[in-house]
Amino acid sequence: MPTTARAGEQVLEFKLVTRPVDVKVTEVANVEGQTVMSGKMFGVAVFKDGRIAVKDFVNSSDLLKGSGPMFGYSTYTFDDGSSITARYTGAIKDGKAKGEYTILSGTGMYANATGTGGFESVQSGFKGAFLYDGRFIVKTP
Repeated sequence: MPTTARAGEQVLEFKLVTRPVDVKVTEVANVEGQTVMSGKMFGVAVFKDGRIAVKDFVNSSDLLKGSGPMFGYSTYTFDDGSSITARYTGAIKDGKAKGEYTILSGTGMYANATGTGGFESVQSGFKGAFLYDGRFIVKTP
């Protein structure tokens, strides 16, 4: 497991399970099936290298009959205290979510990190929770 900061580029692949914590869904007047959703979410990411991170994030979406754009801000915190904070944009279509990350900052081994990444929902049997495949391409100084 990595324990010290390394200059360069790292690809971090992970599985992610998320669930809403404090979410407000508002129906739009006079537009059938249109909702605006915003709120706090939580997740746990299991990385291919065996590390686990908790994900605290805020999400906002503008959905017509369950499909439409979304964006948010995520902070993944590893058990050594290192973290990656990223903004994401994406869309939900036909019940599937897909998005792209832009890494804004990091702490610990990811101090001053930049980079990109993405995520895509995966079919799961979880009730009230969602499963994703994700990855970061992290650049550290």
